[in-house]
Amino acid sequence: MKWLSDHPGGARRLAIAGPYLWLLLFFFVPFLLVVKISFADQEMGVPPYTRLLEWSEGVLHLTLQFGHYAFLLSDSLYIATYLSSLKIAAISTLLCLLLGYPLAYQIARTDPARRNVLLMAVMLPFWTSFLIRVYAWIGILKNNGLLNQFLLSIGLIHTPLELYHTNWAVYIGMVYSYLPFLVMPLYAHLVKMDRSVLEAAYDLGARPWKAFWQITVPLSRNGIIAGCLLVFIPSVGEYVIPGLLGGADTLMIGRVMWDEFFSNADWPMASAVTCAMVLLLLVPMVLFQHFQGRESLRK
Repeated sequence: MKWLSDHPGGARRLAIAGPYLWLLLFFFVPFLLVVKISFADQEMGVPPYTRLLEWSEGVLHLTLQFGHYAFLLSDSLYIATYLSSLKIAAISTLLCLLLGYPLAYQIARTDPARRNVLLMAVMLPFWTSFLIRVYAWIGILKNNGLLNQFLLSIGLIHTPLELYHTNWAVYIGMVYSYLPFLVMPLYAHLVKMDRSVLEAAYDLGARPWKAFWQITVPLSRNGIIAGCLLVFIPSVGEYVIPGLLGGADTLMIGRVMWDEFFSNADWPMASAVTCAMVLLLLVPMVLFQHFQGRESLRK
């Protein structure tokens, strides 16, 4: 305690040391191991990859295999898989934004007494297992599922809709699973917005839609970016939803990583696929940090 009183910044450094230590042990160190495996070569044994460093006749030999990364750039299947993953993640993020923004806006503008109830309703699906929730959508989207039975019973359709094992089912599962990740940070920005700015715009003759697009949306821009990143980043590497709801033609990088690790036992190739995916995800994160830095300098 005396050390903390003598060093005013010590408490802050001590507080952030825990999260940084957690990231170091459970993210950075395992990722370095994955990077190391990606430069090895496949072999039969335990572990199923070659060593990078070997001591032979008094000489330390370093052997790096770059063929896996070259294969990623040259093989059309891997390129198509990455592009498909980015496309599905981008469309899912856009759909979450279109649905989540009105929801977050309505919750932020509602009576504070009802606000906690609405927030609880948004978070309620997380009280059940993610896997069980995805399995429930199988029973809803199958040809003889609840959705088709309901639409047939009211006469809206005459033949069952082909939704299960299609990209449409993947989008539905993605939006359902990741929508709260966009609503919560967006709500946090909207609820703190100064409403007097909107009142001033109305007094100056601005119509509600014009005030919304020129005031509300720009002020909630950071919440939009943060929520979109929280949806886009895990969506790119999603495995469970495409595996259960998507068909054989649904190309996702998560399925490729699973096949390389467990079906082909090619750990170096799977590690190279993982590292390439992490690099793809770092680009939007770096852009977001750059944007945040520019915004803080302007203020």
